Amino acid sequence: MNATRLCFIRHGETAWNAERRIQGQLDEPLSEVGHAQARAVANWLAKEPIAAIYASDLSRALHTAEAAAHLLKLPIRRCTDLRERHYGVFQRLTYEEVRERYPGEYARFLAREADFALPGGGESLRQFSARVIRGVDEIVAAHPGGLVLVFTHGGVLDILHRRASGKPLSAPRDFEIPNAGLNWFEVAAGEWSILSWAERVHLAEALDEL
Repeated sequence: MNATRLCFIRHGETAWNAERRIQGQLDEPLSEVGHAQARAVANWLAKEPIAAIYASDLSRALHTAEAAAHLLKLPIRRCTDLRERHYGVFQRLTYEEVRERYPGEYARFLAREADFALPGGGESLRQFSARVIRGVDEIVAAHPGGLVLVFTHGGVLDILHRRASGKPLSAPRDFEIPNAGLNWFEVAAGEWSILSWAERVHLAEALDEL
């Protein structure tokens, strides 16, 4: 069976990204910069032989996908498994505010404890990882040998980088996840590999996820 290629794109910038405010599953829209990044992604990928476009159902990912869907004349397939991690009580706060209000929980978050579920209905890293992998495996199974665009979030890309590289959930992150960066994977016989990471030559500017 031919390998499946996937290009995962983190959504364009939002005002909360610029403020270092944690969005999680709250539905913050793209900023003007984010919309420009979405158009840049679409123009860069317009000549690729894309078989399908998937996106998280949160508006910042959907709206990033819309420009590419328009140019490629393909529908956007919404997938709730591609949503960002639920950050519980951390959502809506800046990282500084979280550190001040929830120092113990923040320390466990920074330590990347795989089974620590964030208070206030949040997910653990292990729960989040299982959800993401389930959704992405369904996408790969539906498009053997195809090239698929997937518009999603920084946390999802963190999980997928670890899946392909073998880095454990608990390991500190040592790779960037810029807004609207292109991250290329290949899946062959169930094995994941990273072809290219955090491409941003199409962008004038991009903030890292952290």
